[in-house]
Amino acid sequence: MKKTFKMSVVMLLALTVILAGCGNKKSETNSNAGTTEGSSKSAVKIGMVTDVGGVNDKSFNQSAWEGLQQLKKDKGVEVNYLQSTKSDEYNSNLNKFVKDKYALTWGIGMSLGDAVGKVAKQNPDAKLAIIDAEVAAPNVKSVTFAEHEGSFLVGVVAGKMTKTNKIGFVGGIKLPVIERFAAGFKAGVLAVNPNAEVNINYTGSFDKPDQGKTAAATQYNNGADIIFQAAGGTGTGVFNEALGRVKSGQKVWVIGVDKDQSLEFPDVTLTSMVKRVDEAVKRVSQEVLDGTFKGGHETLTLKDNGVGIPDTSSKYVPADVLKLVDEYKAKIISGEINVPVK
Repeated sequence: MKKTFKMSVVMLLALTVILAGCGNKKSETNSNAGTTEGSSKSAVKIGMVTDVGGVNDKSFNQSAWEGLQQLKKDKGVEVNYLQSTKSDEYNSNLNKFVKDKYALTWGIGMSLGDAVGKVAKQNPDAKLAIIDAEVAAPNVKSVTFAEHEGSFLVGVVAGKMTKTNKIGFVGGIKLPVIERFAAGFKAGVLAVNPNAEVNINYTGSFDKPDQGKTAAATQYNNGADIIFQAAGGTGTGVFNEALGRVKSGQKVWVIGVDKDQSLEFPDVTLTSMVKRVDEAVKRVSQEVLDGTFKGGHETLTLKDNGVGIPDTSSKYVPADVLKLVDEYKAKIISGEINVPVK
C-alpha cells in the first residue's frame, strides 16, 4: 500500500513537470503576437517604412509590401511596416526597426533618402535598403529603376492610340524620379506621333487623391483622352475622374504606374508602366538571408526586366501597337535609342 502510494506521488510529480513544461512552451510561442507578421519568435525580421503615400497607395509602397509578404510566405521571414503620415516621422520609424534589431530595414521612396543616410551613419552595424534613391553608405543597398525606359514604352502606346492628339501626365512631387517618368513618356509619345501634345502637371503630393482628380479633370476638359499618372496615392484620383467620365459616356483612359493597375481599375486602365519593386525587395532581402548582403547601388532596366508593361495590356492595346512596343524595347536595350531622363 505504501509502495503504491509512493509510486502515485512520483507519477503525479512527473505529470506536474510535464504540464509545466507544456505551459511554458505555449507561452513562448504566443509571446510574438502583435502587429508583426511572422511564424516564430526566432524568425529573421525585416521591416519597411513607407513614405507619406502609405502602404495601400496601389503603387510602389504597396508593391514593396507585397514583396515582403511573399518572402514571409516562401521563407518564413517575420515582416512588419510602419506607415509615415508626414516626413518628420521617417527618422523615428527607421530607428524603431534598427533599435529592435531587425535584420534589414527598408525605406520606400526617394523622400526617405536623407533619413536612411542619417540612420545608417548613426548605426553602422545595421543593414538598410532604399527604393528610388541612392544613399552612399557601406551598410545601405540602394535600388533605383530606369523609369524613363519603361515610360517610353507606354508613351508609344499613348502616341498610337490617342484620338485627340492631346495626352496628359500627372505627377506627384517634382522629384528626379518623377521627372524621369515624364521625360521618357513624352519621348515615347513623340517618337511615334510628333503631332501629339503632351501636357505635364505636378500636383506636389503623393497622398492627395482629390488633387489628382482635379488635375485629371483639367486635362480631360482641355481635350486629353489619355493620362499617364505617376503620383502614388494621388494618382487614385486620376482613376476616379476617368471612371466618372466613362460612366457618363466619355471615352478616356489612364495609364497606371508601378503595379499593373488594370487589376484595380479594369475599365479605364489602358496599360501600366510596371516597376518591379516587389522583386527588388525580395531579391535584396534574400541577400540578407543568404549572408551575401552588401551596400551599393544598382539600377534595374528594361534589360533586367525591372520595368516594362504587363501582359494584360493586350486587353485594350491592339496587337500591332504591342508589336511596335516590342520593337522600341529592343532598340532601347541595344542602345540604339537613348531615352532622356529630363
